[in-house]
Amino acid sequence: MAENMNGHKIPEDLPVGVTVEEVEIPVPWGHVAGRWWGPRNKQPLIAIHGWQDNAGTWDNLIPLLPASTSVLCIDLPGHGLSTHYPKGMIYYVFWDGISLLRRIVRYYKWSKISLMGHSLGGALSFMYAASFPDDVEKIICVDIASPAVRAPEHMVNSTGMAIDKVLDYENLTEDKIPCYDYEEMIDLVCDAYKGSVSRDNCKVLMKRGMAPTPTHTKKKGYYFKRDPRLKVAGLAMMSIETALEYAAKIKCQVLNIRANPGQKWERLDYYLRVVEKLKQTTSTRFEEVNGTHHVQLNAPENIASIIEEFLEEY
Repeated sequence: MAENMNGHKIPEDLPVGVTVEEVEIPVPWGHVAGRWWGPRNKQPLIAIHGWQDNAGTWDNLIPLLPASTSVLCIDLPGHGLSTHYPKGMIYYVFWDGISLLRRIVRYYKWSKISLMGHSLGGALSFMYAASFPDDVEKIICVDIASPAVRAPEHMVNSTGMAIDKVLDYENLTEDKIPCYDYEEMIDLVCDAYKGSVSRDNCKVLMKRGMAPTPTHTKKKGYYFKRDPRLKVAGLAMMSIETALEYAAKIKCQVLNIRANPGQKWERLDYYLRVVEKLKQTTSTRFEEVNGTHHVQLNAPENIASIIEEFLEEY
């Protein structure tokens, strides 16, 4: 039983032959943390988690893939064990990830890549493939088709409130950060996911999502490691027209996995319009499976063979 980064001991039993290693990738504001599964001597599939989650979202799925599969699962900035943005910066979550992925590609000197993303991570895979269409071989999008689509009036009406919230969170001092005992924190996480993630799998995510309260605060318990500024994502949406324009730029093979009941906050008609646009312009495979929005974490057996088959296709 190994001690995890959050100081709470949870066993990690991996199948025979499956390996994983913690990595850090330097960036100008600190580092991007990740878990590199499988061989290090081959270019990996890059896996990207959802909003306010972390690289642990893939912990149940990757061991179900062939042990020869190389996957680099990253913590996006402000998530998991990755460095938060400096004070004064704002997270534009559906946009920042494009430049982050480009940094990682340049750091490792990779040419053509493949991406797998859940929710926000799937949106970033979509955006990267549209922005660099000649540099992507395949993308896998789990329970999302594009960045979150909102009507223009929604974006306009939420701008002022979002900026005020960012500035409030920016000035949140350590002594004001709430802390909880372990079981209480897991309760809070389970409630927040509203049934999308089981209690056991909330513990999987919290291996990288929480940490013991710093001793100098004189508080006992745990706090959430993610940057509270991430809660404000209202400045990062797009219209359906913009999403369709990006979809038209994608050239690579696309696997879109839609969970049922899956995502409950997204308009299904917008989702399906993006998928249909992709089918018009590139090789797109659309699969519907039973599962919650976090199907890759809660029911990975429902999608593992689909992903394996897609990765093996030429």
